[in-house]
Amino acid sequence: MDKDTPVPSSDRVVVCVPRHVAIIMDGNGRWALRRNLPRTAGHRAGVKSVRAVVEESVHQGIGVLTLFAFSSENWRRPKSEVNILLELFMSALRAEVNRLNQNGVRLRIVGERNAFPEKLQRRIAEAEEVTCANNAMLLQIAANYGGRWDITQATRQLVSAAREGRVVPEEVDEELISSLLSFQDVPDPDLFIRTGGEQRISNFVLWQSAYSELYFSDLMWPDFGVDAYRGALEDFARRQRRFGLTGEQVDTGAEIRSD
Repeated sequence: MDKDTPVPSSDRVVVCVPRHVAIIMDGNGRWALRRNLPRTAGHRAGVKSVRAVVEESVHQGIGVLTLFAFSSENWRRPKSEVNILLELFMSALRAEVNRLNQNGVRLRIVGERNAFPEKLQRRIAEAEEVTCANNAMLLQIAANYGGRWDITQATRQLVSAAREGRVVPEEVDEELISSLLSFQDVPDPDLFIRTGGEQRISNFVLWQSAYSELYFSDLMWPDFGVDAYRGALEDFARRQRRFGLTGEQVDTGAEIRSD
């Protein structure tokens, strides 16, 4: 059976779930074009998949879900599409915040917010405030985010700290760099999913995905429903994660470093 062949739905829970899942939600525009619809129709259709994956993540007991909604490179797209993407982001925040609250989901937007219109920045802050006490799951939406941007802004902080004498070169290590990156307070992604048939990571969580398990689906994001998501989680559960060790060491219980 192909890994993307839907399996009949059930309330089954995956035995070994990742603590943190990161997803590139690719294929919205192509999904629409194949149906002779404007690309923006695919983005609207993709909201349903977001809702389904969020609710399934809560059901499966996943602690953190990070979705790549708008990259720092997406500003290069036609202005009309960018404007609609921003409007859709705004309306989705307004429409979904109550549902997130009901499911105990805390929302956090990661990325450089200053480039967004002030109205959208206010809407983001309001949605985060409404859900800040929830603890069933953390939903992170990466918006105007890029992995290189993330590493660059961390580097700027290090340079400033060094200039002010708060850090010396000998103190710079992986732990310090990680502490300056976005969402430094959560584990690195265990599972990295990309839909849409492409097999690249496209400047998403570059540092944090060093040991992520990669899963590529040929399904376009609007078609990536609960069954497809469970298939990805079950594929993850079958993998042996070695983190530089041998399989024999893992089998015998040697200590591994996962984040």
